[in-house]
Amino acid sequence: MELGPRRATVVTQGADMDQHLSRPTWSRQIEFTLAGIGCAVGLGNVWRFPYLCYRSGGGAFLVPYLLMLVVLGIPLLHMELTVGQYMRRGPVHALANACPLLKGVGMASVAISFIMCTYYNVVITWALYYLFSSFQAPLPWQNCNNTWNTPNCTSHATNSSFSSTASQEFFKFKMLEQTSGVEESGVLRWELFLILLLAWILIYLCIFKGVKSTGKVVYFTALFPYVILIALLINNVQLPGALDGITFFIVPEWDKLLSVEVWVNAAAQIFNSIGIGFGSLLAMSSYNSFNNNVLKDTLTISIINSLTSILAGFVIFSAFGYMSHLQGIPVHDLAVDGPGLVYVVYPQAFANMPVAQLWAVMFFFMLLCLGLDSEFAMVEVMVTSLMDEFYQHLITFFKRKELFVLAICGAACLLGIPCVMQVGIYVFQLMDHYTAIVSIMFLAFFEVIAICWSYGVNRLSDNLEEMTGKRANIFFRLCWLIVAPVLITVILIFSIIQFRPARYGDYVFPPWAQGVGWVIALASIIWIPLGAIHTLWVLPGSFMQKLKLSFTPYGLDKMTKMPYYEREGKDRCPVIAVISSNMCRPEKPPVQTNL
Repeated sequence: MELGPRRATVVTQGADMDQHLSRPTWSRQIEFTLAGIGCAVGLGNVWRFPYLCYRSGGGAFLVPYLLMLVVLGIPLLHMELTVGQYMRRGPVHALANACPLLKGVGMASVAISFIMCTYYNVVITWALYYLFSSFQAPLPWQNCNNTWNTPNCTSHATNSSFSSTASQEFFKFKMLEQTSGVEESGVLRWELFLILLLAWILIYLCIFKGVKSTGKVVYFTALFPYVILIALLINNVQLPGALDGITFFIVPEWDKLLSVEVWVNAAAQIFNSIGIGFGSLLAMSSYNSFNNNVLKDTLTISIINSLTSILAGFVIFSAFGYMSHLQGIPVHDLAVDGPGLVYVVYPQAFANMPVAQLWAVMFFFMLLCLGLDSEFAMVEVMVTSLMDEFYQHLITFFKRKELFVLAICGAACLLGIPCVMQVGIYVFQLMDHYTAIVSIMFLAFFEVIAICWSYGVNRLSDNLEEMTGKRANIFFRLCWLIVAPVLITVILIFSIIQFRPARYGDYVFPPWAQGVGWVIALASIIWIPLGAIHTLWVLPGSFMQKLKLSFTPYGLDKMTKMPYYEREGKDRCPVIAVISSNMCRPEKPPVQTNL
């Protein structure tokens, strides 16, 4: 990464103060593209997408999935990357500029990313545990001759509720040592805690230099999983029964398309997979060069993300076909769930493959890579947003940015400790349910309202033209203005109607635990009303004047003296300014809000 030599003139009310600021940029644009792919392509592509396909009639799920990619995923990613690159700010400042009343959406996206990074790293911890366990023969989940196995253990996959497979018992009794419920906390799993610490050390070493270090790491973490996926696919398709699994994956059960739930799940999968609303891609795009081709990155990231999901589908369903062949039952009768797909079902398939250790090591190393670059993005949101807002205070206190990043990683590691206790799987499931399912839909809804309707489609198109020389075409403008807001509203409504309390397998969380879950959800959502109240409090005038100004882009600049960042040279100013003597100078007082 190169620190660009651009200077910026900071114009505030009352006086012109020249402050020389620079914002890091990616050394090569391919680094941002790879980081974006790494952020979007994660563990959800390997377990959630195949699981939803399996539950939604195989190939039938691909129809709404691809349609939602075109009308929802690509336009909203284009929107986020445009806003991030133009404003050159993280989600907090970007949303405050776009719609002051909804500036809390930016704060909420930072909060949700931080909450997620605390428990998402536990999945990476599990991957490391399985990776280390794979260097032995036979694999520890290959048979029932172990100290942790129960009399009900069987080496063959089964749907019986009275017996459990070797891989299920390894996951439950060896790695997790899980308790009977959330009421029983158990003790700290020291092995998992030390691996969690190792995972956070890996994260820190990859991101402590900002995009300078992340940009180099993603060359490996974003690309290597594809090598392993292709190798696994080549191996799996040669196994007996693989064709039955692939047929189930690509041949639709058309009657499933009549179910509204399938369409809502497809839209939600596109949404969660690409990461709309989390602020990660918006934060990373703020480090782009001002004239970067946003559309090219949008299409590359979104299409490769979906192709990866489909490739993973072929890998997983070919293994399903092999397992159904071993068990002598149809593919649709296999017992499959979300995370268990990766840590229970697939390891069971490895156990019966030739050279089982090799495939196990490759698969769990792939999970590690997929998890790491998604984790980079979540931590980067927190770091970028706090550095944008409190740069001078943080540098004064921590002296170096690297120490601040270390403090963030250390705090997240400590907050992840409950997830590596014996009660950890219940804590993980509770946090995931109320964060990834409940909170994100509210955030996405308000983000689209803030940018598409308040900031405005025309203004967004003007920004795009200023950066790339081309306005958004009619398709994107139509999606931003009508299609995306309507679809997200429908998804939000159905998410509320179909909401089910958190559960783990057959275990239903008690009411007090559900209450804790809602507190976790509110930890991010609460910033939206708090931000709105603060905006209305600080703006001048009567209530109606405050309300009108709160929907005006850059309206907060009147009161908060928010810096206007104006670039010199060929980069045009994104605020009301003209280029004079190779520097941006104010053309009108900063209180003007028309762009």
